[in-house]
Amino acid sequence: MFRSLLLFVLATMAGTAAPATYDVVIYGCTSGAVTAAVQTKKMGKSVAMVCPEKHLGGLTAGGLGWTDSGNKAVIGGLSREFYHRVWQHYAKPAAWKWQKQSEFGNKGQGTVALDQEARTMWIFEPHVAERVYEQWVKEMKIPVFRDSWLDREKGVKKEGGRIVSISMLDGKTYSAKMFLDSTYEGDLMAAAGVSYHVGRESMQQYGEKWAGVQTGVLHHRHHFGVLKSKISPYVVPGDPQSGVLPRISTEAPGEYGAADKKVQAYCFRMCLTQVEKNRVPFAKPAGYDPKEYELLARVYEAGWTETFDKYDAIPNAKTDTNNHGPFSTDNIGRNWDYPEATYARRKEIFDEHVRYQQGWLYFVANDSRVPADVRAAMSQWGLSKDEFKDNGNWPHQMYVREARRMTGSYVMTENELTKKRPTPESVGMGSYGIDSHNIQRYITPEGYVQNEGDIGVSTNGPYQIAYGSLVPKKGQVDNLLVPVCLSSSHIAYGSIRMEPVFMILGQSAATAAVMAIEKGVAVQDVPYAELRGRLEKDGQVLQYQAPAK
Repeated sequence: MFRSLLLFVLATMAGTAAPATYDVVIYGCTSGAVTAAVQTKKMGKSVAMVCPEKHLGGLTAGGLGWTDSGNKAVIGGLSREFYHRVWQHYAKPAAWKWQKQSEFGNKGQGTVALDQEARTMWIFEPHVAERVYEQWVKEMKIPVFRDSWLDREKGVKKEGGRIVSISMLDGKTYSAKMFLDSTYEGDLMAAAGVSYHVGRESMQQYGEKWAGVQTGVLHHRHHFGVLKSKISPYVVPGDPQSGVLPRISTEAPGEYGAADKKVQAYCFRMCLTQVEKNRVPFAKPAGYDPKEYELLARVYEAGWTETFDKYDAIPNAKTDTNNHGPFSTDNIGRNWDYPEATYARRKEIFDEHVRYQQGWLYFVANDSRVPADVRAAMSQWGLSKDEFKDNGNWPHQMYVREARRMTGSYVMTENELTKKRPTPESVGMGSYGIDSHNIQRYITPEGYVQNEGDIGVSTNGPYQIAYGSLVPKKGQVDNLLVPVCLSSSHIAYGSIRMEPVFMILGQSAATAAVMAIEKGVAVQDVPYAELRGRLEKDGQVLQYQAPAK
């Protein structure tokens, strides 16, 4: 014992402390990371969460309280347990501080928000989600190392086809038998030498109808075609010589159906309220320039009336406010380099997104070019004082809708989601419609402004997700699973990227990791029949049969 202590002290003095060792190390603190950690501990293995974040839960605790859930029947296992734990919170009268439960509209996506029969609650406040995750991790006695950033250049140590350890920029090292990359960005996956893709594939690559550049395809209402009149992109309307307005690309959008390296827009899912005692008025952000929102002024001049259509109600008289319309909270085209960017560059992109969205709020509430009734209505809203209290009431998590996507043992595509092709070895299910937000704002050949990339397509019911989409190609890395930046085309990821699905896949990935340890095999060689049996035993839904009509 004394010798071990001496070696530790000497290593620490030399600045090379012995690595912390676990059965499984999970990089990331997203919702999928939490369920992965819980499942690992439930299966009797040691686990640690190493996170660049300070808060648990990713977007689920970062403002996305209006759950994109699809068909709730396919949400099982620990994912469903999370929503049960949320239900337990809101079953207490003390949970309703700013609103009586009887006043809550109880509307969710496709069903009731508060389901007393199923004992689940699908709509919630950000701080409640975070509290549920924190309590869960505390119950399971899972160590969480926060604000720990992977050394992306030399922090992944491999021996043969296995990751031996990962080192952080703070000098700490973590070793394990198995690793999970549960981040939105896929930094561990990339640093480990796993194949991945950024941007859109062409239609031809996987035979997908909705792949690639989608000029002329106008789904939802997030485009300029919903306006009564077309809008000029130029400073002096109709005069190209006068210059182009801010937030419009001067590049050609690309050929229809072609691949590119661009990713769908990011934003923050804001938690707003009109309750005066809990409301923080919208402040003018540093560096605010009303010229950045000239295009929005023209949108209003063209008759736009839907400013508040995505102020979705969550408990206690608050909202989960999302993008809606041709010029809204989505910061289109300002995130294309984010997936591969350095930490410093990502921070710049993050800060620019904060300025843009806070400026958008201030502009709508104060600028004279905004209709008076809209200004008056916006001024009644504000940030919720009791949310994100350590971050100026602003969400700590940017909505990274898409970054890197692994090119793994099996690639999920539009064809599997729409059931044109069967999915092998299901480890979970999704059901939300294929939903990609806009990717670029460009000038049409006719000289008008238009958005491109917003796709909304039904999957025609729940679909299975293949185990092969969670693991790298054989021969790349034998002990890594990737449940968030999983192997998927851009179009398929538009549906798979939903938070309940990440929790489902986190549990399934952890189950496979533990089985790989116990059997002494690579993750690619985990026997599926045994994996399936364990997943079903733990409540995962791997196939779906619609109720007879």
